[in-house]
Amino acid sequence: MSPETIADASETRRILRLALPPFRLLWRGVAFGVLSAGCAVALLAVSAWLITRASEQPSLIYVSMAVVGVRAFALGRAFFRYLERLAGHDAAFRRLAVIRAELFARLVPLAPDGLGDTRRGDLLSGFADDVDELQNHSLRVVQPLVTSTVVALVAVVAAFVLLPEAGIALLVALLLAFGVGTLVNRWVSGRAERGIAPLRAAVGDSIHDLVSNLDVLTAFGALPGAERRVAEVSGRLTAAVRSRAAGAGLTNAVVSVLAGAATALALVAGIPALQSGRLDAPTLAVVALLPLAVFEVFGMVPLALGARRQVVASAQRIAATAPATVPAGIPVDRAAPAALDLRRVPVVELRDVSATWPGQPEPVLHGVSARLEPGERVVLSGPTGAGKTALAHVLTRFIDYDGSFTLDGVEARDARQDDVRSVIGLCEQSPYLFHSDLRQNLLFACDTATDADLLAVLDRVGLGEWAAERGGLDAPVGEHGALVSGGQAQRIALARAILAGFPVLVVDEPAANVDAGVAERVVRDILTTAAEDGRTVLLISHTPVPAELITRRLRLEDGHLVS
Repeated sequence: MSPETIADASETRRILRLALPPFRLLWRGVAFGVLSAGCAVALLAVSAWLITRASEQPSLIYVSMAVVGVRAFALGRAFFRYLERLAGHDAAFRRLAVIRAELFARLVPLAPDGLGDTRRGDLLSGFADDVDELQNHSLRVVQPLVTSTVVALVAVVAAFVLLPEAGIALLVALLLAFGVGTLVNRWVSGRAERGIAPLRAAVGDSIHDLVSNLDVLTAFGALPGAERRVAEVSGRLTAAVRSRAAGAGLTNAVVSVLAGAATALALVAGIPALQSGRLDAPTLAVVALLPLAVFEVFGMVPLALGARRQVVASAQRIAATAPATVPAGIPVDRAAPAALDLRRVPVVELRDVSATWPGQPEPVLHGVSARLEPGERVVLSGPTGAGKTALAHVLTRFIDYDGSFTLDGVEARDARQDDVRSVIGLCEQSPYLFHSDLRQNLLFACDTATDADLLAVLDRVGLGEWAAERGGLDAPVGEHGALVSGGQAQRIALARAILAGFPVLVVDEPAANVDAGVAERVVRDILTTAAEDGRTVLLISHTPVPAELITRRLRLEDGHLVS
């Protein structure tokens, strides 16, 4: 077994332990489950004794306690069942919140470059379906196994006390039910149960692709093919669910057959005992019908083991989506990070910096050295694939580096990554706009800003009149910014950066998605607006920039800084 496989298995077990509620919460659900199942078994046993004894027409005083017992056990079964559901689900749901918080905390350091080729459908499935499935670790695996085992052992002891042969027969039948039922369930539905979690993710991913790219698929006539892919994956998921249901049905059939066999064996041993006077008729009824009640409870065991396979598959997917160990090339905080001054514009200096995209064998940057003085406006140009975006991601600590990268003499890798990102902000080539109004798309950069602050910053980036014509801050921007142009999206991104107050601003290809006329205005507005606050600007651009707007130019070619 490879070290990676061992690490994955260890992480899966850790997630399963995390999904299990603490003992102080778990024991309540287990205890109420045992009481509910015990009441169900006792109800059938006492009812059998009462009916048989009543047929002998004794005085009422001899059966009054049994009458009370039947009523008590009937009420107790429902009452404790309700408490078991309440306590068990409360404990499980509490753990879901913890798991989702940890999963999100793991994903944050990885985004965006450490997620590799992870698809959004997989991430959505991890947060939704896979985490939800982990609640069954306690509800459908641990609690049923503990409850069934305790009740079965007590029932075997009780049957053995009443008639040793019946107790032994019940024990053998239970062991056979466990072994045969588990094998049948694994044979029929084992592969399907392990495949349900990834198939759900595949369905979510295919639907997400279809809905997100509906316009492009329609324009190029590819919509039928996308719909067929959704139907194909959905069909495979349906088949897996049906296979799981078939396995559960066959398992219940096996358990029912063995329950009948245990009852028959009890009668075979009990009738001679009745004839010899070793036990009376009411006790024979109890011995004969007790296996039926016990197997009703014990039938959950093979199904619980089947549910565990599905839970483990979800835990494995979570471990793969958000690994515990940050991949190589992704920065992590030091144990005792150095302090950065978040208010002043720093001197940014790179000395012999190299960097590699996570998961790639070859570096994308080689020995880059540069110095950005406070207030400088520098244009970085170069051909596609030269490493310009990689340099931007090094500056904003999305990927790690070799060499030296300092802010006012403080090594970036020694500071908190969030502190570095508070000093150096990034306006991406395609800014993400939330499917909300203009106000919410600005407020997340500075949640204490007033409407007056937001309108003022929109004026600064040249969107004041446009916003007023659209209805002000309540103007919708559409899903992924569908209701705004590329230039307007870049200006909204610039407004965010101004609100966030980044002392150093890296702007990646602001003119990439707009026409030439708009591109020049966008670039000019970015540089002039940034200059008003004295911040440093590194503008990555293919578009020619007027010399009067910038301090100097740099150029990257094949990962090397040539000017």
